Amino acid sequence: MSTAAARFETATPFGPPGWAGVGTCALDATAAQPPVRLPYHVLVLATAGHGTVEVDFFSHACRPGTLLWIRPGQALRVGRNGLIASVITFEPALLKEQGDELPLQNRWQLRGEDEDAVISEFTQIAVDHERHAPSPAANHTQGSIAAELLRRQLHVLLLRLALLSSGTPAGPESRTYTRFRGLLEAGHPHSRRVEDYAEELGCSVRTLTRACLSVTGRTAKQVVDDRVALEARRLLACTPLSVAEVGRHLGFPEPTNFGRFFHREVGMSPGQFRAEASGEPRGIIPAQRRSSD
Repeated sequence: MSTAAARFETATPFGPPGWAGVGTCALDATAAQPPVRLPYHVLVLATAGHGTVEVDFFSHACRPGTLLWIRPGQALRVGRNGLIASVITFEPALLKEQGDELPLQNRWQLRGEDEDAVISEFTQIAVDHERHAPSPAANHTQGSIAAELLRRQLHVLLLRLALLSSGTPAGPESRTYTRFRGLLEAGHPHSRRVEDYAEELGCSVRTLTRACLSVTGRTAKQVVDDRVALEARRLLACTPLSVAEVGRHLGFPEPTNFGRFFHREVGMSPGQFRAEASGEPRGIIPAQRRSSD
């Protein structure tokens, strides 16, 4: 990724993870803000009120018990609303130990004992984060123990979310699709050819397409184009890159080719989309479909 494309906007209602790699704060939704991309994870737990949080141009209606997981690099916007929520932020490096247990789900509507347990864990992390924040009087050992405490508490919370997300064991097509998505995350700026991904996976294009259709209802080529179009929308909405620069970053040397691709996938020109995305949140942008991401 180019240096310009890797830049993230800094104005955000969510505080960075901070001293332990884990941070907590309350949702600040007093004013509408433009979309931002953050280099860390954000967990948002609605505790009172109602409102919306827009993730990758899809507006999530939130009420007490709604839990959202915003991944690094996703386009995030919180509009002016009456939502009250607790927030946990954490560094991507803290997920390395989680491995395959990491849930792919990004929204839960918690109820009953599950909601009580998650609220309790959010509260305890917030209490310990404030209580054990480094001070001049604290020694290095105390700080290390406090940081490890917060990381383990986060690990427990993520394991609980993994349990809430577990369902039917993944079959071979689901596993193929998951591996494909991993390759696509890194490879989409460099190749839009399904053949390249199939070769890297050691399977045929037909097998890969069958796996994608089984999981998403879309062909492998459509999944690739969805991911490229999503990245284009993120860059147009959240960075100052020109349309031509966005196109070049995604493998389109000619701006006209990028413009045609974007219009086909999104239903409007890159310039029109940038103008739409800079306004007040109005739900899905564009309205014709939600990305498979």
